Amino acid sequence: MRFTLLTTLAAFTAVACGGEKKSAASQAEAATPTPAVTPAAAATAEPAGAVVEVKMTGNGTSQAAFDPSKLTIKAGTTVRFLNVSGGPHNVAFYGDSVPKGGADALKKGMPNPMGDLTGPFLTQPNEKYDVSFAGAPAGVYKGYCMPHVALGMHITITVQ
Repeated sequence: MRFTLLTTLAAFTAVACGGEKKSAASQAEAATPTPAVTPAAAATAEPAGAVVEVKMTGNGTSQAAFDPSKLTIKAGTTVRFLNVSGGPHNVAFYGDSVPKGGADALKKGMPNPMGDLTGPFLTQPNEKYDVSFAGAPAGVYKGYCMPHVALGMHITITVQ
């Protein structure tokens, strides 16, 4: 019993101490932090092409809206959703309302999604979220704000 316990402790000690030697170069590489690209830093690049702004507003209790709630754009346009008041807000699209091939285009044009065709929550005033309609087929795209769908916060985007 003592021998088994002693052998087990020796094995744990060897594993805990590392067991393998690393070269000085690999140790220096491990100690050097690599710069991370944050979602906010990636999102700060301005989109190419036309940008249409949609304000997301609300009073926090009984009113919430996209302004405008209906818009018509050309394929390739970026729609910038801006949290003005009453957040958190986000934009999500009804999968069954998107034209054939539109879901794939939206998935490519929606960075950092929370889910399928669902953008992240905008919690800070003036926080923005860009949705690119590059490669989006013509048709009607119906969306909503998840936290405020019960308050009627819906949007209709027609791509020409």
